[in-house]
Amino acid sequence: MTRHRLRTGRLAEARAAEHLGSLGYRILERNARTKFGELDLVVFDARRHALVFVEVKAVRAGGKVGPERPVHWVTPRKQSQVRRLATAWIAERRAAGSVPRYAEIRFDAVGVVLGAHDEVVDLEHLIGAF
Repeated sequence: MTRHRLRTGRLAEARAAEHLGSLGYRILERNARTKFGELDLVVFDARRHALVFVEVKAVRAGGKVGPERPVHWVTPRKQSQVRRLATAWIAERRAAGSVPRYAEIRFDAVGVVLGAHDEVVDLEHLIGAF
């Protein structure tokens, strides 16, 4: 992955975390590592007592590659990967006693379109995306 794409992804994850925080979600981990890979965001939605695994996708405004909406990049293959990583995250954290009590598990997607000066041009949050 190029530095530019990595930077865009990290900026989008930060903006997504800010958005989720503004909705009252508690950020548990950003770039959460498991032995199988990395999850973008793990958050807790206290209103619904939900443990939420969030996949963040980003594009630059005016880009010519890929779908118009970044959330469309969350393909069935990516969804399966995130589910596998979420299972590993829960198992690893439960052993350490660091998983909050939850009533449900949810998978959200956040698509972020960034402008030329790293400003958010558009942000789409799909609750229960997959």
